[in-house]
Amino acid sequence: MNTVIRNITVVNEGREEVNDVLIEGERIGKIAPAITVPNDTICKEIRGDGLFLLPGMIDAQVHFREPGLTWKGTIYSESKAALAGGITSFMEMPNTRPATMSLELLEEKFTLASNYSWGNYSFFMGLTKENADQALRINNATVCGVSDDGLYFDSLNSLMADHPDYLERFLRRSGSLVALHSEKSGIIHKNAAYYKSLQSSGEDASLHSRIHSTEGCVAATKDILNVAYSTRARVHLLHISTGQESALFDNDIPLPEKRITAEACLPHLYFSQDDYPSLGHRIKWNPSVKTPADRQALFMGLHSSRLDFIATDHAPHLLSEKQGDCFTALSGGPLVQHALPALVDLMHQGKISIRDIARFTAHNVAEAYRVQERGYIREGYYADLILVDALQLTKVGKDNLLYKCGWSPFEGKSLRGAVVGTFVNGNLMFCKGKHSQFRAGHRLAFSKIRH
Repeated sequence: MNTVIRNITVVNEGREEVNDVLIEGERIGKIAPAITVPNDTICKEIRGDGLFLLPGMIDAQVHFREPGLTWKGTIYSESKAALAGGITSFMEMPNTRPATMSLELLEEKFTLASNYSWGNYSFFMGLTKENADQALRINNATVCGVSDDGLYFDSLNSLMADHPDYLERFLRRSGSLVALHSEKSGIIHKNAAYYKSLQSSGEDASLHSRIHSTEGCVAATKDILNVAYSTRARVHLLHISTGQESALFDNDIPLPEKRITAEACLPHLYFSQDDYPSLGHRIKWNPSVKTPADRQALFMGLHSSRLDFIATDHAPHLLSEKQGDCFTALSGGPLVQHALPALVDLMHQGKISIRDIARFTAHNVAEAYRVQERGYIREGYYADLILVDALQLTKVGKDNLLYKCGWSPFEGKSLRGAVVGTFVNGNLMFCKGKHSQFRAGHRLAFSKIRH
């Protein structure tokens, strides 16, 4: 069945225009001030008065925990929650059990998603010192990239950023996008040892930001950038969390021509160290949330094109796994269900505009990863679309959470913004708080040559 959305404010490519939008099958058929549908055509009509229509969010960093960690979340549960947050496509990290370290394990994930994912999907191949040959063999047209996120290089729990010589050798051989976690394990371990030597109880959750410090992030980012510049490889830096790091990136190169890109993530944009007293380990992330000044600098980095887009870093754990002290509580938390409402709430705070949301969560992600036929509201593109009421409140409570882990750092909040409807490949999969019958999303396709 076709669908026409009437009198909707279309937010796309830096403009806001009231139009009708016709969805024909899986794709956008027409965008015009007034669309006439033939009388003999079966076409559902949706009124869009007072609403915004945005391209579906492409979340380029999630941890959906399947296989092996399914008590925290599954591809089915987390992708279903993501639709409620305006996310129609996602790219998932390799730190499952077993970790995604071979082409065989990678394709097993794609098979799972083809049966259980509510949204469109791709998966990163993991990268450690043992599997370089496998990581070099991925198909760039069907796999989003290679990443070390959530993985360790060796038994000392060091990250790829601690091994620039190895990273340089890999990048010189790689033709893929390589997405890297930018912290120095040595600095983290040194900081942790120092605070333990003071016999700190670790009950102060803000201690995490002193252990996973600005120094560790900046040192790692500088080393990665030096290697990336020397190799001319396609490198993406994940979850930049400090203003000092943001200032290190170029902003005089158009995004389609960039060889080095970087993202900001929702926990670092919405929360800061000032939130530790009320939220504790619920906002414990790696990298840690930083100061309010860092938070503001990340917005400046996005607006100045030093940082390129926004991801969530959705990483669910059971609430029981978030208990304990600063040394034992696990890092990460669930975010996808409230991604778009949280961003609209930030819009009301004057941090970003509705056009920025479309740019930073869809357009720029599609450009950075060279996602084919998604990320924009264009005739002929897949109809991945979200209907947004910028004035409606999204009340976050335990009774309306969709996450398998059953909690949210936004609990108790009323976010100023709501997802009214979510289309995936032309199908209205989420509408006014309810999901439709399950239909699996599509495997994302990418331009094979990413230059």
